[in-house]
Amino acid sequence: MPNEAVEQGTGGAVWQAKQVYAMAVISLVVGLAIGYLFRGSQSPAVPVQPVATAQPAAHAGMGGQPSQMPTLDQMKQMADKKAAPLLEKLKSDPNNTDLLIQTANIYLSTHQFKEAAGYFDRVLQVDPRNVAIRTQMASCLYYNNDVDGAISQLQKSLQYDPKNANALFNLGMIKWQGKQDSKGALAAWQELLKSNPELSPERKATVQKMMADVQMQSKS
Repeated sequence: MPNEAVEQGTGGAVWQAKQVYAMAVISLVVGLAIGYLFRGSQSPAVPVQPVATAQPAAHAGMGGQPSQMPTLDQMKQMADKKAAPLLEKLKSDPNNTDLLIQTANIYLSTHQFKEAAGYFDRVLQVDPRNVAIRTQMASCLYYNNDVDGAISQLQKSLQYDPKNANALFNLGMIKWQGKQDSKGALAAWQELLKSNPELSPERKATVQKMMADVQMQSKS
């Protein structure tokens, strides 16, 4: 995110941005934060901060006091400005996956999930077996309220890499949070533990804790 100050938006616009931030924090905070720690199970990709923790910091206003957080429109303008040099390069090299991933990550970090998903999709048109990118695209689709699309992309990821810990973990999270499908979530996480015996004790304990939470919730 650029650090320059932004103009204050209207109350309604700021509330709209806050709603999106809250959705990002609540929806997949565990899934994304844990998922991107399973580095060994996916192909290399340009690193991106998990969306759930990529909230813009409050900007300093007059006298050092924090100003209002940027609106979604302001964040879009920031993303467009930062992405402009990359987009110019893509005009002459449209299938450059590094440029496409960098552009997608700019829009992802500013909560422009639809735009980010579009650039991730262009990467996959060139490199359809890139499970790491497909998993990131699934997260963008989920944040953009396309739950079925997100699940479809994760299932496709697992066709290429059935043991992929990121895809399995996030599939469980989305089935649980997006579909209220506790059985589907448990099945994904059981497969995660079964197919990834090399998981550290801490990560294994996290998955087991999530499974226990789902089972407790389904009984209530």
